[in-house]
Amino acid sequence: MKSYWKIGDLAKLTGLTVRTLRFYDQIGLFSSSGQTVSGHRLYSESDLSRLQQILSLKELGLSLEEIKSALSGGQISPLEIVNLQINRIKEQIKLQQKLLEQLGHVSKLMQGKALLTVEDFTSLLQAMKMGFEKPVMERQMIWERHLDLLGDFLIEESGMPKS
Repeated sequence: MKSYWKIGDLAKLTGLTVRTLRFYDQIGLFSSSGQTVSGHRLYSESDLSRLQQILSLKELGLSLEEIKSALSGGQISPLEIVNLQINRIKEQIKLQQKLLEQLGHVSKLMQGKALLTVEDFTSLLQAMKMGFEKPVMERQMIWERHLDLLGDFLIEESGMPKS
């Protein structure tokens, strides 16, 4: 595996644009760990790992500022991020399965020329709505965990016992 990538190569590898990578550098979220003699950015495998963390947290719905804060404090490990993604995908699968079941039910009713009840429509709408509300709830859970860890760290630093 290649040890270092230039910004264009990293963009191709990750599917991001060079402009996005430069923006991340500009705001202090993601910087290269090295440079060529001519001053071009060089990204290492550890840089690639950090970028994966950034993209994972972004996919979970965190803003770039929230991601920067989470990663700068070292409060969320790469393993925790991967586990959060796994849990998010499992939950999305459950929600999509429920929506599929509701749509199948409505389809069968429509094929049989049966009248749809208000309950049929509301169940379908609720299943559809859950898909939109879930990322907000996940984001809140991540920040609650982040704040808990930060609180524990501050208590440890102050020397006060945990309650």
